[in-house]
Amino acid sequence: MIRLQKALADRGVASRRRAEELIANGRVRVDGEAVMTLGTKVSPDAHIDVDGVPTREAIKRYVLLNKPKGVVSTANDERGRKTVVELIGARERLYPVGRLDTDSEGALLLTNDGDWAERVLHPRYGHEREYDVTVSGELTPETITQLRNGIRLEEGLALATRIDVQSRSRGASRLRMVLHTGWRRQVRRMLSVVGLRTVRLVRVRVGNLQLGTLRAGEWRELTQKEIADFAKPMETARKPGRRAAARLAATPKTPPRAKPSMDPAPIVSTTGAVPKPNQRAAPRRLGATRSPGAARRAQGP
Repeated sequence: MIRLQKALADRGVASRRRAEELIANGRVRVDGEAVMTLGTKVSPDAHIDVDGVPTREAIKRYVLLNKPKGVVSTANDERGRKTVVELIGARERLYPVGRLDTDSEGALLLTNDGDWAERVLHPRYGHEREYDVTVSGELTPETITQLRNGIRLEEGLALATRIDVQSRSRGASRLRMVLHTGWRRQVRRMLSVVGLRTVRLVRVRVGNLQLGTLRAGEWRELTQKEIADFAKPMETARKPGRRAAARLAATPKTPPRAKPSMDPAPIVSTTGAVPKPNQRAAPRRLGATRSPGAARRAQGP
């Protein structure tokens, strides 16, 4: 049994907040009976009418999008900016799983499966987020140490569980950062604390799912294996345990000064290689359409 407003949202009728308004205004009937009490529980396959029109259980969809810069990670935007949902042009009521800043790019998941989305976002499932970041400013060994030890933000201790420096110079550098949390503008704020300005930020991986060859604005349906993998905890990447987190929290805000390296070669991570991407379906370009048959074949378990 699920709440009536969730059932309406799952069927693509409206958002949960809008569904609550429909219920309170007496516009919803369940098995022929008017329901005006918020929180009423119904079966997922209940016969639900809104304004006399039957609703149907929506086909579940799971999409990976390469979000371009300047597109907002919402279903609707009051300022009239282009949204990630408009890029896909879905008939179903899709919504982004988490967010990417408007000025950031890269891997963004969209779905209409609320339970699955919660598993993707919940910290206990341990899904990593990997970013390719170009910064301005001098990237020193001390800076790397600070980021690895953790940066204190208003939400708590922000940790980069892995940092790979791709290139480095006095004026600009490029690095890969792996995080377990997705706080608001977290990467940019962490880098700002250590004196670096983010020039470009691209999320290249979520969990085991690589952005791969998708170009900006392209998207594809997830495979059944990819959908199932996100619904279970990651085995290879977990958040630090309580004792480890306590040790990190006790780390001084200003770490001991490290001896500068004279070797200009990139700093290499010792935490292992990035997981290989799963088998993927063919990408779709901006504006691509889907037939009803293709929509049915794209569904997960």
